[in-house]
This record gives sequence, structure tokens and C-alpha cells, in this order.
Amino acid sequence: MRIATWNINSVRLRAETVKKFLLEHDIDILCLQETKVVDELFPKDFFEAAGYKHLLFSGEKSYNGVAIISRQKLEPDRKLEVVNKDKRHISAKVTIGKKKVELHNIYIPAGGDIPDPKLNSKFEHKLNYNKELAKWFAGNSKKEEIIVVGDFNIAPYEHDVWSHKQLLTVVSHTPIEVELLEKFRQSRDFVDIARQFIPHTEKLYSWWSYRNQDWRKSNRGRRLDHIWATEGTAGKIKKFEIIKDARDYTQPSDHVPVIVEL
Repeated sequence: MRIATWNINSVRLRAETVKKFLLEHDIDILCLQETKVVDELFPKDFFEAAGYKHLLFSGEKSYNGVAIISRQKLEPDRKLEVVNKDKRHISAKVTIGKKKVELHNIYIPAGGDIPDPKLNSKFEHKLNYNKELAKWFAGNSKKEEIIVVGDFNIAPYEHDVWSHKQLLTVVSHTPIEVELLEKFRQSRDFVDIARQFIPHTEKLYSWWSYRNQDWRKSNRGRRLDHIWATEGTAGKIKKFEIIKDARDYTQPSDHVPVIVEL
């Protein structure tokens, strides 16, 4: 089974691009963030025609939005309203082998530009959202195998950003964000799958700003997109990929897909 996550930055604008990715990379389940569409207008029929007949989505106009697009049956999990007030969290149970696994798709707020919760309500929301996630996972799903994926909008480690020193005061890599994301990870002792396969000493990115004229040449990236799993499930993951070439697609997202294979 191949599971992927991708901040698509408008699913209607990039539906053909999503289809291309799904088929070329033989994806079984794709979690999308920032779909930017109300549920009534989600391109459900388009993906069903491509062979992905099981879909869950929760969206709003112009902002946020999450979706799970799957070849196999999804069992919706409706327990997440506490962290889903602004369409950022959706989950389902999927069958992997003989076991059911909770799959969570999360889009953590970006947090604006000023890394001070007293001066920036968006940053305050981001910090509170991470606290809420940690609290929720610590208090729920104790017996479940879990995979958590999504755009977390935080690059936690030194080599998850192009310059650790220069980005310490930039939203997405500030110490307070990193600390709260780590508390979220520790809430269920999740394994960071990327760093299970790729050493912490190696640079690794999943996002490059639209502001860079030549993103490959400047390579000022950040690893904002993550796949975590509880220990038992993490042990079943045999392959990890970041599809860097997707940044060169026609009308690309500024994020690229991240894939795991179980």
C-alpha cells in the first residue's frame, strides 16, 4: 500500500495534476491539504472516474480544507470536531493487511509572519492548535495503530531548513513552534518516518517558496510536510519518498508530495 500527503493549494485548480500524480506513482491513498473548496463543489466525480471511489473531505471557500482520496474503503471517524472547527483535520480507519489503522490528515495553521502571539493572532492560533492536537492524541486512540500525515507548517530540525540560524526567528522554525510540535509527536510517541529513512545530518525539504525565481538553484526549502506513525505501524513502512520533481509541474503547488509504502 502506498500512502501520500500533499498540500495542493486548491484541488479544483490542480485536479488534473493530482490525477497525474495518483496514476504515475500508483498511490492507494492520498491525503490533501489546503483544498480551498466547499464540500458541495469538491471534484468527487472526477476522482471517482479515475478509480478513486472512496473519498472524504471537509472544506470551506478559499481557505483550509482537507481530503482523503482512496482506492479502498474508508471508515469515517467523526470524533474530531474538537480540532476541526476550521476544516483542518479529517480521519478515517483503513485496513492494512489484517489490521485497521487510524489515518489522520492534518493541516496545521501557517501562523502569519510575526512570531509573537501577543502581536499576531494567527501565530497564537497556530500555537494553540498544536497544544490542542497534543492533548487530543494523548487522550484518545490509545489502542489504535495510527498514521498521521499532513502539512504541519513547521520544520522541526536543523537540516529541515536551508539555514537553521537565519530561520530561527522566522515562522515555521522558531523554537516555540518546534517545542510544541515535539510535544504533539510525543503525545503518542510517533515515529517521524522521514528521519527513520534519511539521517538528521542530511538536508530534506518538501516546500519551496513561489518567491524564488529558480527554486532548484536557490534551494531555499523547508520540510513542512510530514508522515508520522505509531511504532508498530512505523515498522511496516518499507519505503519513503519526496517527489521533488512535482515542484516543476505545470501550475505547481509550492509543496511537493511525500509518500510512504507499507
